Amino acid sequence: MKTIDELLAEGVAGKRVFVRADLNVPLDGTAITDDGRIRAVQPTIARLAEAGARVVVASHLGRPKGAPDPAFSLAPAAKRLGELLGADVAFATDTVGDSARSVVAGLADGQVAVIENLRFNAGETSKDDAERGAFADQLAQLADVYVGDGFGAVHRKHASVYDLPARLPHAAGHLIAAEVDVLKKLTEEARRPYVVVLGGAKVSDKLGVIDELLGRADRILIGGGMAYTFLKAKGYEVGISLLQEDQIPTVTEYMERAEKNGVELVLPVDVLAAKDFPDLKGKTPAEYITADADAIPADQEGLDIGPKTRELFASKIEDAATVFWNGPLGVFEHPDYAGGTRAIAQALLDSDGFTVVGGGDSAAAVRTLGFDENAFGHISTGGGASLEYLEGKTLPGLAALED
Repeated sequence: MKTIDELLAEGVAGKRVFVRADLNVPLDGTAITDDGRIRAVQPTIARLAEAGARVVVASHLGRPKGAPDPAFSLAPAAKRLGELLGADVAFATDTVGDSARSVVAGLADGQVAVIENLRFNAGETSKDDAERGAFADQLAQLADVYVGDGFGAVHRKHASVYDLPARLPHAAGHLIAAEVDVLKKLTEEARRPYVVVLGGAKVSDKLGVIDELLGRADRILIGGGMAYTFLKAKGYEVGISLLQEDQIPTVTEYMERAEKNGVELVLPVDVLAAKDFPDLKGKTPAEYITADADAIPADQEGLDIGPKTRELFASKIEDAATVFWNGPLGVFEHPDYAGGTRAIAQALLDSDGFTVVGGGDSAAAVRTLGFDENAFGHISTGGGASLEYLEGKTLPGLAALED
């Protein structure tokens, strides 16, 4: 895989360099609520611009239906990128149409442009190779060189991620290189004890990675909404908590295999539970109880790990040499249910091990709760991509960057 350093050594001055970034930031209207992904790709864009490239930045945002939708415009991300670069960033109001062609043609050496949301074109996400390829052909007309730096999308077989690199000389940006280096440390070079913390809503989202980690990790700590399927599999009452009953046989088998393999699978011993899901927008005080994990009332929903579980999980992280964490431990968006997620973040900071926060909601939680990002070993920009890499899957966007 060619690196951006090699590309820069060859010279990019005057060349149109297409940077596939991940600017898929959360928005409240047109206000960006977390700019972490923009800041993560900014160094690659800045270096290319400083070297005299004419930089064309492209990304998806959200899940539009293959047609323009103002709610998913990349205009706010383009504005924020310009602020971070300290330079004007041009914005094209389409992907491969008149605006994109005009904006790219108007770039001078060292200037940057952002084209509109790639998913406004159905060819970006099409399952049909020909349709996807046709869109990639149009994108290729905007550039001379391709740089892949949107790690959060490399597990997608999309036109800008998979097909476009085959049509242009290509290299990996700083962000992708750093992400792959970290993931290799988790899969090939993990120092022990190796502790994995998994949260989030659905256990089905994590089955593949749990299956793989049962042969790699020393301890797996399970929290978040996914924990209740494990608790139900143990025969516990989980009330109206999030539950995937169809996955009970699978998680039962995982618990049995963990015991057989000598992997410590740690579940919550208590939870914060309430009758109603909290009002996240109003930030109204929550009414909840603390219940033992084997005695959640039938009319209550588990919304966070309890104080005893926070202490238990922290003790399991304390001596870790490597920690990977993916998924919040509760409804961290509400301050009354953020304690479990905060406790895990703090436990990672207190650890002397190599700590990795696995993207998505976990990364957002770290920033939302006010932690110093630089205090962690690494904060990933791609939750789904990180998980699929750890599962041992071939990621299309990484395969496409291989020489």
